[in-house]
Amino acid sequence: MAWSQDEERMLAQIESYLADEDPRLAARLESFNERLQRKETGRRRRAARAGRLRRRPSRSTVIILVSWLLIATLITTLLIMVFRNDAAALPM
Repeated sequence: MAWSQDEERMLAQIESYLADEDPRLAARLESFNERLQRKETGRRRRAARAGRLRRRPSRSTVIILVSWLLIATLITTLLIMVFRNDAAALPM
């Protein structure tokens, strides 16, 4: 929602009064506003990049995935060995 001209004028008066009365506070508030704007700009850039680029999985994620793959392979191999032995042991 846009501010009316009257409200904008009052805010400008408050801002100038603040800068005259307490310049340190005014400088701190300005610094805070700049940091917020940079943070918002960074978020928008990251969101735009996320749409174009895929993020690489972390090292721990890769290690966990490889571990699960090895465990699944080991279990499959053991099951195949057990069933082949059972099949060989059955009388025909």
